[in-house]
Amino acid sequence: MTIHQPPGQPLKTVDALVERGLVALEQREALSEVARRYAVSVTPAIAALIDPSDDTDPIARQFIPAPAELETLPEELADPIGDEAHSPVEGVVHRYPDRALLKLVHACPVYCRFCFRREMVGPGGDALTGDKLDAALAYLASRPEIWEVIMTGGDPLILSARRMREVARRLAAIGHIKVARWHTRVPMVQPERITEDYARALRIPGKASYIAIHANHPREFTADAKAALARLADAGHVLVSQSVLLKGVNADVETLSALMRAFVENRVKPYYLHHPDLAPGTSHFRLSLAEGQALVKSLRGNLSGLCQPTYILDIPGGAGKIPIGPAFLSGCETPGAQGFAEDRHGDLHAYPPVGGGVRFEDEVLD
Repeated sequence: MTIHQPPGQPLKTVDALVERGLVALEQREALSEVARRYAVSVTPAIAALIDPSDDTDPIARQFIPAPAELETLPEELADPIGDEAHSPVEGVVHRYPDRALLKLVHACPVYCRFCFRREMVGPGGDALTGDKLDAALAYLASRPEIWEVIMTGGDPLILSARRMREVARRLAAIGHIKVARWHTRVPMVQPERITEDYARALRIPGKASYIAIHANHPREFTADAKAALARLADAGHVLVSQSVLLKGVNADVETLSALMRAFVENRVKPYYLHHPDLAPGTSHFRLSLAEGQALVKSLRGNLSGLCQPTYILDIPGGAGKIPIGPAFLSGCETPGAQGFAEDRHGDLHAYPPVGGGVRFEDEVLD
């Protein structure tokens, strides 16, 4: 079967992936079944990074469908972080008192195979427009406790500069919102979209502007991606990172270290390293919490403090995010007890030091 894929367009079917040589012909039938359930899209920038001769290619693992996606475990959930339970109006998720999500669109330029919203996003997903957008913005305006709005989806940066300026104009009119944050993969997977004009369109007058950049492997930092990040930083946005700790992609010390350094070298402050959510068909990406903690622990002391992300678990069902990083201090659970601080070599040091130094005062804890 021959498919005439327009140049520069994402590959959105298994047949297109076969034609491009990213999927073997004998896999077509099995992977087509996966594609019927979960959306597929691979941009030219990402396709160019994939080594089809490498069965363990970490870029392919993130974006090319796999038969394992049809294996759903009992603990996996269609809405693993409980968005629906905290959605007062369509397009808004208000889980925490001082911040809310504004889901502007339900489509993405690429579809990650581990996506926690994989049951909700895909081609043809409605954008938040008209009366729905009016209702969402009215909700945000009616809640003075909302200090920060996080634009997400889908990926909001697939929208046009004109649409972005309209959203920015309307958010600028809500006085109690002081911080605007965009969550996106676009600079890494479709960097040509991030022109200087587009970067300026994302600025919301009177608000601090943050952009959370999603990348999971250092190879994603191509020359074009780096240029896109530079345009965003030069336009006055503060860039922070979000990554997912993924088996077969970045779950080793060398790759994780290189990823965090790549962020910092490109003016992106490491922010969140997510433990994979319990989305359906994603168990082949998950490692144990203990394995994740050991990896994150290995970064401390071996990488600059600028390179340290917060290891995060989003509690299933909607209870929210908690930091689950490893502990470096033990024995201090009892007031006045001597503790032990573990250094980057694994050696333990008494705290306070034996024979002097700082001493705990007796105190009563409520």
